[in-house]
Amino acid sequence: MMAKTSEQVNACPECGGAIIYVEEKGEDVCEQCGLIIHERAVDSSHSGKRAYTNQEKESREHTGAPISILLPDMGLSTVIDKEKITNPDLKRAAKWNTRITWQKRNLLIASTELKRIGSNLNLPIHVKEEAMRLYIEAFKRKLLRGRSINAMVAACLYLACRAKNIPRTLQEILDDSSVKAKDVRRSMSVLVRELNFKTQSTDPMALIPRYISDLGLDAEIEGLTNKILKAYISNFSISGKDPKGLCAGAIYLACRIRELEVTQQQIVDAVGVTEVTLRSRYKELKTKLKVEV
Repeated sequence: MMAKTSEQVNACPECGGAIIYVEEKGEDVCEQCGLIIHERAVDSSHSGKRAYTNQEKESREHTGAPISILLPDMGLSTVIDKEKITNPDLKRAAKWNTRITWQKRNLLIASTELKRIGSNLNLPIHVKEEAMRLYIEAFKRKLLRGRSINAMVAACLYLACRAKNIPRTLQEILDDSSVKAKDVRRSMSVLVRELNFKTQSTDPMALIPRYISDLGLDAEIEGLTNKILKAYISNFSISGKDPKGLCAGAIYLACRIRELEVTQQQIVDAVGVTEVTLRSRYKELKTKLKVEV
């Protein structure tokens, strides 16, 4: 009975596969399906060991958390424990230490909102760090006067996604934000103008795999959609046109070519555009590329 219990502990709860330990990440991972069983394990292998050489000292050195720009104070602040202080002067100093300035409060609110939206959209850490750098630069240049913190955070995230070639649309960021699209676009124009920020427009082809997956279509439709968009982009200008509209029109045209029963409403719901935009982009692609359906 005990042997059977130990085998169940060392087996994956999902597929029953063997569990391996990844030392670099401190994670217990299933070797078969990749499920992470435990994460952020504490490394106690160096505890209590003495060091006799410089090499041993460096290998056994313990440090704190890494410095992160996503923390308003870079993670270098000190917190004073007030419970064990008996001196009234030190208590007063500890009380004042807990009070933060409006500059730090502003960055704290911004970093919290930025991490919330980034987590909801599953953005990588380097995109969130780039967005925070943009926000700090805007804060130093006093570009936030008269503007909402949340609107500026959303604008920084969108520009960071474009700079790092992450296929995220402005509407996706607005859906997770609590501000109006008008305020975010105004903040974006200020950042682009004042910081001389230059980025390329969102590539419509980068959005295709996600929409194809949401619609449940196969790889053949995805390849045909990419061919349609590539032919259109190489021969005609897409400046000023919504990438989502081009994606919706190309997907609908590919479905019509392969005679798949996919309605306009299904594509509109998956992509997030209106039926008018879908039909106009479909007719434009069909006419300019001379496709007969």
